[in-house]
Amino acid sequence: TTYQNITTHLEKFLTGQSRAIRKLLAAFASGGHVLLEDLPGTGKTTLAKALAQSLQMDFQRIQFTPDLLPSDILGVSIFDQRSQNFTFHKGPIFTEILLVDEINRASPRTQSALLEAMGEKQVSIDGKRHSLSESFFVIATQNPIEFHGTYPLPEAQMDRFAMRFSLGYVSAEEEVAILSAQQTNTLETCASREEIHTLKQAVQAIRISDELKRYIVDLVSATRTATGVQMGASPRASLTLMKAAQALALFDGIAYVTPEHIQEIAVPVIAHRLKIDSQAYFSGLSGENVVKEILREIDAPI
Repeated sequence: TTYQNITTHLEKFLTGQSRAIRKLLAAFASGGHVLLEDLPGTGKTTLAKALAQSLQMDFQRIQFTPDLLPSDILGVSIFDQRSQNFTFHKGPIFTEILLVDEINRASPRTQSALLEAMGEKQVSIDGKRHSLSESFFVIATQNPIEFHGTYPLPEAQMDRFAMRFSLGYVSAEEEVAILSAQQTNTLETCASREEIHTLKQAVQAIRISDELKRYIVDLVSATRTATGVQMGASPRASLTLMKAAQALALFDGIAYVTPEHIQEIAVPVIAHRLKIDSQAYFSGLSGENVVKEILREIDAPI
């Protein structure tokens, strides 16, 4: 299948990251965006570039800095003396796969320039709407350790990301394999645009029972009354969790969603949407802990 081709291809280049690749492709196939939160040098940028090259899609990278302006991302209208008209020059957001490096380094005003693009696949500039590619996919990165000179992402921005997860360090043997792969492997296209379109259509066709839809809603709504949670997950989380579970079922060659698919992806889909009460946060509570506890408490349908 298309999924297996892409996975095998990416694993040659990113040894030991099969779980991260599975999550990334689940978000991509279900039409969501991804926030990679990890230490520098763990392969976040490499993963984004490798995906774009494997699918032969247009790729742009934006390094977010405190002085970056919204127009640096979206584009700008410039007055043409000869035609006496304003000509719009597209910014790097007009691409298919967009890597936003260190998203929390830019000001909230610049961060918000991504909101409409991620939610609607369009941008409004000078009162005109400009459509983005149907395949528009954002991979944003941030360093969870260094907070000096950063602007935390607001809840509305966090909610736009389908998933947040990290790559983490690999074993010594896998790191050696990565060094070898960088020397020998060259990434080639392994899936056509038609195959990608078919993959996304197939995700939507995966069946999910009413009992499992209720299970998803129960999991998400439980975050709104959980102890230590100031703001729970929105209905967008329920929708994203359903779509991501459908993608995983397709990847596993099953025509329907199982409770295991929902449980596998629940933490990366829900945890980052929760606003933890400051007192509970300093006591060690995290969004991940809350979701794991809810998964233990709520019984899955049989």
